[in-house]
Amino acid sequence: MDATHTAKGGSIKTLEELEAIIGKAPPMLDLKVINHLDAGALRWIAASPLLFACFGSGTTLGVTLGGGPPGFAGGDARTLRLPAAMLDDPSLAQVGRGFGALFLLPGTGETLRVNGIVSAQHSGDIRITVHECYGHCAKALLRSEFWKALPDRTVPSNPSAFIDATRFMALATIDSQGHADVSPKGDLAGTLVRLDHHKVRFADRPGNRRVDSFRNILAQPHVAAALLIPGSTHVAYISGTARITSDEAVRSQFAVQDKVPALVTAMEDAAIQLHESPALARADLWPVKPSTHGIQATKLFIEHLKLNKENSLGARLASAALSVPGASGLLKKSLEKDYKDNLY
Repeated sequence: MDATHTAKGGSIKTLEELEAIIGKAPPMLDLKVINHLDAGALRWIAASPLLFACFGSGTTLGVTLGGGPPGFAGGDARTLRLPAAMLDDPSLAQVGRGFGALFLLPGTGETLRVNGIVSAQHSGDIRITVHECYGHCAKALLRSEFWKALPDRTVPSNPSAFIDATRFMALATIDSQGHADVSPKGDLAGTLVRLDHHKVRFADRPGNRRVDSFRNILAQPHVAAALLIPGSTHVAYISGTARITSDEAVRSQFAVQDKVPALVTAMEDAAIQLHESPALARADLWPVKPSTHGIQATKLFIEHLKLNKENSLGARLASAALSVPGASGLLKKSLEKDYKDNLY
């Protein structure tokens, strides 16, 4: 039987049903995750003018943007520091809440993900105890043509029109234990998100295969998201209860290049708010400026693999393979090929 029809009515309710469709995440994926901010991650954060951040506990979950001159955020190996004044909605950052963030570098498709917990607020700084740090592939930003945008001061007249034009989304989820996560989603206008009455749907496209968002939704279905039109400083914020489906009729609506996504997520009873983002205005992302930071995403990925404390045979072999001369160049070519061949 086709795996896409194993779940009754197409609704995915268990991890087993999910893995029957998309397979299990390769164990090697966890090797890129470290439990602190290494030197490369701190350089990335120091060069980033924009982050998407979520804060939550239980079924309370919100997403906001933070932005300013590169270096507005900082920290050390164990603690990330965010100036409250640089967040669009600092009230979300309550001590004890789970935290997830996505840091962008102008002109770079890959992103840096940092997860942890809000541990303190002191002198206008929000302090995050870091639990996870890792790089994310470039596919979402490539599909959205995020860095090709030019400043756009026109604003769609209503949330529905804005959603139709949306090309990038930061999806915030949280599990039953309070572990939060922000995942990037990207596509061309009209193919990323669809609004039908009070239901918002979006497709699952190829990415890093960690499926954190899906696992979180199965454990705790309340989600939130920030939707962008690259070039614009306005953001649509949506929240609702998520459901994952493999229904063929629903999935076919999101076909691109004759490729139908394996899964679609629907947000029921979606609340939508459209606001201008001071953080996006301060970040001044578009047109993208020439890079001066010298950061190479593939080198950061390799360093994280080497720093991982996993001591399995597979981990040791991966670390050894990535220690040979030229490993960074080979990984870069491999990623570029994957971006070209498996964008959808």
